[in-house]
Amino acid sequence: MNFELKKAIDQISKDKGLSREMLIGMLKDAVRTSVARKYAENLDIEVEYNEDTGDLKVYQYKLIVDEVEDKYTEISLEDALERDPTVQLGDDMGFELKIDDLGRIAAQSAKQVIIQRMRDAEQEQVYNEFKDRVGEVVSGSVQRRDRGGWVINLGRTEALMPRDEQIPREHYKHNDRIQAIVIEVKREGRGPQIIVSRAHRDYLKALFRREVPEVDDGSVEIMGVARDPGSRAKVAVFSRDRDIDPVGACVGVRGSRIQNIVQELHGERIDIVVWNPDIAVYARNALSPAVVSHINVDEEANLLEVTVPDDQFANAVGKKGQHVRLAAKLLGWKIDIFVESRANAGSSAGRGLEQVASVAEISVDRLMGAGFHSLEDLRAAADDELAQKLDLPEERIADLKAAVNFLSPSSTEEGGEE
Repeated sequence: MNFELKKAIDQISKDKGLSREMLIGMLKDAVRTSVARKYAENLDIEVEYNEDTGDLKVYQYKLIVDEVEDKYTEISLEDALERDPTVQLGDDMGFELKIDDLGRIAAQSAKQVIIQRMRDAEQEQVYNEFKDRVGEVVSGSVQRRDRGGWVINLGRTEALMPRDEQIPREHYKHNDRIQAIVIEVKREGRGPQIIVSRAHRDYLKALFRREVPEVDDGSVEIMGVARDPGSRAKVAVFSRDRDIDPVGACVGVRGSRIQNIVQELHGERIDIVVWNPDIAVYARNALSPAVVSHINVDEEANLLEVTVPDDQFANAVGKKGQHVRLAAKLLGWKIDIFVESRANAGSSAGRGLEQVASVAEISVDRLMGAGFHSLEDLRAAADDELAQKLDLPEERIADLKAAVNFLSPSSTEEGGEE
């Protein structure tokens, strides 16, 4: 029996990756708890385990007193002297308890405590291991579909890939090998819950780190990622070394590096964009291969008004707006696309409003919010109306009217040639 106990501890330590010292400590705690349940909670118990033989011994210690008040924790001096003539009052005397005397129920209780504490220790070990692996790519096999997604076997434990973390149109079968990135590790009553993703933008970053040495060593930095998982992605890169072409490094010889990433993502198209601190230049790069004629930057509204040739509108917007949507997500700005034919028709009036607004020291939005959408609207309005709607003093109204008159054609000019 003792050999079987030693064998069990050795096997569990090997299979579960738990230290023998931890398991032996659990065993001692379980026996101590079982003894306390059978006799009394306040017993002074010591459990010894012989690692060579597997022998388990339990000792109860009692305080030597003149008069016994608690038979479980005290022994009289008279009875103690019969066992050991050298003892004195106040000493502790130990008695070996027969484990067999614990009884079947107590033994079963000890077994359950051991099993539960083993599970707790294993779960804690898994949590401690994976909480430091957030952002790391892991490999596993598909086990089953769960209500929340797919359960992935990682070896020692399982992970969950929720539906919204899967790449659309990817289909899995039992035992399929897949890779994913760890995005979260949560403590739960049933044990640690490891959440993995194939759709997260950080998964794409991790793949670039794995496939592109320059990204891994920091020579090339990924400045941003925008994804429509399984369809298309844009990755902004920047080289900290003038001698390294960031796009060339990411693409690789004959596209070998980028193709490895595309294959792992089952054909997801990836645009490599050169990052630039100038938002207008960065936007041109993000919208490539579409040709951009002009970009108006509205920092207050975090808006880019992009003008393109008429024949470039489809390229700039992309199928179902995907191209411009990903560009906007990558830049973190709103993007409005205009074609030159429309922009030219309204550009003169638009620039005029901007100039008038600048003279009056107010915003174009304030002018338009007050109902003045063109220079003609401003020229037709009386001074009192302008002062009331725009809440401006007389001197600012005078400046505004002067600017309007300067920028607006006169009535004679409007009707000059017939």
